[in-house]
Amino acid sequence: MNLRALLLASALTLSGLGCKSAPGRPQPGDQARRPDQVLDFPTLYKENCSACHGDRGTGGAAIALANPLYLSFAGVQNIERITANGVPGTMMPPFSNAAGGTLTPQQITALAQGMTSAWGGPAAAHNPIAYAASLPADPAAGQQAFASFCARCHAAATPATHTGSLIDPAYLALISDQGLRSFIVAGHSPPQASPPLTDQQVTGVVAWLASHRTPQN
Repeated sequence: MNLRALLLASALTLSGLGCKSAPGRPQPGDQARRPDQVLDFPTLYKENCSACHGDRGTGGAAIALANPLYLSFAGVQNIERITANGVPGTMMPPFSNAAGGTLTPQQITALAQGMTSAWGGPAAAHNPIAYAASLPADPAAGQQAFASFCARCHAAATPATHTGSLIDPAYLALISDQGLRSFIVAGHSPPQASPPLTDQQVTGVVAWLASHRTPQN
């Protein structure tokens, strides 16, 4: 068979197949998903959260998310809201499209539900405490509670326990009142148990700590 006949036979064969099996033709499974179509939790977490919260939800500069107590304390709706809108005045940026971020509402839901599914569990809270403060704050009572439950590790830098003072204007300038409340209730890393504080005491401790912030001009 000469070259012309060979080329003609090949063309007829491909035509009969509709080019569906032509070498190099993209197949449906070969096409990469668009960034806004990614909904699997491991990918979303790695690309958006791990830099601050740690590769596996712990060990980062920000609060540990692989913490059943924190996840129970915050709840899926609050986690979605924080992820979407960020926390003004802190290092937590907004991630939702509507707020200038890169994630769709579906992706934010996938993140919040993925955290709960991967890292949630029975909360060890002795006294369930509301996520947002609702009781009147009493800084004086908060100071007393801080002295009883927190000062041993956090009144001043303590290299032996690798903790530091919470009464530090530089630190307090970087964290919101809600951030302080979350750390007090759930800890920076997964704790063995929640602190034996009441909702009223937590609110007071946060108010007393916040009173040490340096006013911003």
